[in-house]
Amino acid sequence: MTPLRTLTLALAAALASGCTMIPSYERPAAPVAASFPNAVPAAAATPADAIAWRDYFADDRLREVIALALANNRDLRVAALNIEKSRAQYRIQRADLLPAIGASGGMNAQRLPADLSSSGEATVNRSYSATIGFSAYELDFFGRIRSLNAQALETYLVTEEARRSAQISLVAEVANTWLTLAADRERLVLARSTYETRQKTSDLTRRSFEAGAVSALDLHQAETLLHNARADAARYRSFVAQDENALALIAGAPVPAELLPATLTDSISAVAELPAGVPSEVLSRRPDILQAERALRAANASIGAARAAFFPSISLTAAAGSASSTLGGLFDGGSGTWSFIPQIRIPIFEAGRLQASLEVAEVQRDINVAQYEKAIQRAFREVADALAERATLAEQLDARRQLAEATESGFRLSEARYKSGVDSYLGLLDAQRTQYAAELDLIGVHLAEAANRVVLYKALGGGWQ
Repeated sequence: MTPLRTLTLALAAALASGCTMIPSYERPAAPVAASFPNAVPAAAATPADAIAWRDYFADDRLREVIALALANNRDLRVAALNIEKSRAQYRIQRADLLPAIGASGGMNAQRLPADLSSSGEATVNRSYSATIGFSAYELDFFGRIRSLNAQALETYLVTEEARRSAQISLVAEVANTWLTLAADRERLVLARSTYETRQKTSDLTRRSFEAGAVSALDLHQAETLLHNARADAARYRSFVAQDENALALIAGAPVPAELLPATLTDSISAVAELPAGVPSEVLSRRPDILQAERALRAANASIGAARAAFFPSISLTAAAGSASSTLGGLFDGGSGTWSFIPQIRIPIFEAGRLQASLEVAEVQRDINVAQYEKAIQRAFREVADALAERATLAEQLDARRQLAEATESGFRLSEARYKSGVDSYLGLLDAQRTQYAAELDLIGVHLAEAANRVVLYKALGGGWQ
């Protein structure tokens, strides 16, 4: 059998060999309950990861801001570039499955002194060669290269899931920042309105004081409430400016003014309601969970490479071309040349290095199992916390709304009683403070209710489409 025939058969055997020593993979059981606490059963509920963010967020302005962030956010851009980097690294590793063929040409000149020359005279010998072939190509009989290739593939897929997870976080962060800006703008409107009302009350009280109708204590109390409202208005102006800066940073570009929310009240409907009643199996579709599982699969594949290192490795070096003592005769008839150098390496004594490498790979696999289980538990808690908050938000919202209505009625009653001389001015001021605080609390609960929808959507894996 010719060397070329032998080489062809060896390569075919290596390429046909698909066996590896990677342990069979089984997804670890999720260390969480089968269903979420505080979840109301719902039939045929659409999972959050099947709801695109454009369908979940109803407000056109919010959708435009999210799209702006997805196109310009630098963190998401880095995540996408990491995918490109990992894809290139995978292609590098995959290339080891095939021989690297290259062409070479060279000249070798050697001078022999007279006492070493057969002719008794100093001579200069020259040889020229031109060959094509490959060097040190490993026949992957035991799957070491294939195991490393599988590891590189899973590492590449890890970056894919990392980008999806980053997109989910970005969508939720944009929505929450946009809603926070809406709430702070509404608080600012309330603070300014309260300041204007208290300014009129303070002016009226001052005139009454100058006329001797009220005491200096009444005047000082009215001025105290006025300055508190003025300080709140200044504080919320600062919050609004900071929210706008945060939104511009997240979006990666200036956000046009027409895309900013006016108040929270007209932004509540921007976030849809999610059906509860979803089993905890949906967590396995979250990108960060899939990312942890891909890392586990990569660690599992590295065990196959560590196991294959215990077995012999066979490498081939082969070349074919022409050689001549003169450059002009390099491609003349009869100048053909070839070389075929198979090598086998059998590990005999490694001082425990191979066993230690295998142990490292197995321990790393166990570490990734623990990290995967922890990721499941963390995701389960995020959903459970969001559902626990959701279970009481409707009651909180109703109670705060009724409280705001009651304090408004109480203020008007106190104002009427004060004007009729039944109550003191102190009671009227206390009613003003209570009404203002109740309206601020109502805005806060409105924000919590809208933000809870965003958090639950993110926790259930929605938003990466």
